[in-house]
Amino acid sequence: MISDFQILFHKIDHSHALAHAVQKRINKLERFCDHIMSGRVVLDSPHNCHLKGKVYSVSIEIHTAFKEVIVNQEQHNNHAHEDLYIAIRDAFDVAERQLTSVNKKHRIE
Repeated sequence: MISDFQILFHKIDHSHALAHAVQKRINKLERFCDHIMSGRVVLDSPHNCHLKGKVYSVSIEIHTAFKEVIVNQEQHNNHAHEDLYIAIRDAFDVAERQLTSVNKKHRIE
């Protein structure tokens, strides 16, 4: 299990349900890369626009033995990201694809 991950809430009230959802996705990352050392997830509500709605962003930094994977999901026009759980899902999907690529390049055969 990956234990050295920080989950930070920026302009969002801390929620155990959100932290649990993020932790489940962090634990799932081990399926995609065996060499994860640490990381950080930032949940942010940077824009509170009355016309576009409140769109959340999720940033993920993952430190592996070979490479640092960085995902920034700041899609201000994506109305699906008005739901923080969907923004989390989309960010971790991108991270999983990048980790799969890193793992394929550095797999020892």
